[in-house]
Amino acid sequence: MRRISLDFVYACENNWLLEGCGMSNPLLKDDVFRSVVRSDGVMTVPGVINKSMVLLVLLAISAFYSWTHCNIVTPLVIPITMVAFVLAMIAIFKKASSPFVAPCYAMCEGFILGSFSLYFEKLYPGIAVNAILLTMCVSFSMLAAYKTGLLKVTPKFQKIVIFSTFAIAFVYMIQFFLNIFGVGDFSYIHNSSGLGLVISFVIVAVAALNLVIDFDLIEYNARANVPKYMEWYCAFSLMITLVWLYFEILRLLSKLRK
Repeated sequence: MRRISLDFVYACENNWLLEGCGMSNPLLKDDVFRSVVRSDGVMTVPGVINKSMVLLVLLAISAFYSWTHCNIVTPLVIPITMVAFVLAMIAIFKKASSPFVAPCYAMCEGFILGSFSLYFEKLYPGIAVNAILLTMCVSFSMLAAYKTGLLKVTPKFQKIVIFSTFAIAFVYMIQFFLNIFGVGDFSYIHNSSGLGLVISFVIVAVAALNLVIDFDLIEYNARANVPKYMEWYCAFSLMITLVWLYFEILRLLSKLRK
């Protein structure tokens, strides 16, 4: 599969949504919660957890289908990516639609994830399982670090993560357009030794730190009693961060296996 397809998914699905404005994950920035329309019921942390589990199950189901029916799904990766992008925009600009849009987005993301996971699995057997396990370990480690106070979301911490995420998003977008017009690329991003490995480790770290800010904002806004449907919106946002983290770990492992 062409590398441009993978860069397209990174740039348009994960990093573009993560670059935002005001927070490392713009889908969870304070303005989002202050601007929503009040409705019956309020958002709770357990509610976000439950919705997140539902979305991850849907993602896993579609990823499994993509894995077992690659001849059907693989040719449709780019169209599915475009559909997922449109769904994400709908959720961002019409947040009350999240209970309906987020599950559809999770299914689309699962098709993309399954397709690329299989691509890497064929090149490096066993890499997909390792990437899943590492993503789970990193996620739970970040949650533990946040809950124990080891990592505190201070203004300085936020600025560092925001700047780093902007930088990653910018590089991926430039890489994407360079590939489209066939004028070259940033070869060091794909390098399997030296600078390439360092860059991958840094990007994985930034993706992981985004989770800490997500956890903090979810707790903060749950205390602010925002509308119930925002549980789906928060779950949707967390899923984007987790998928980004998984893709970056997958890419890092592929470099280590070369």
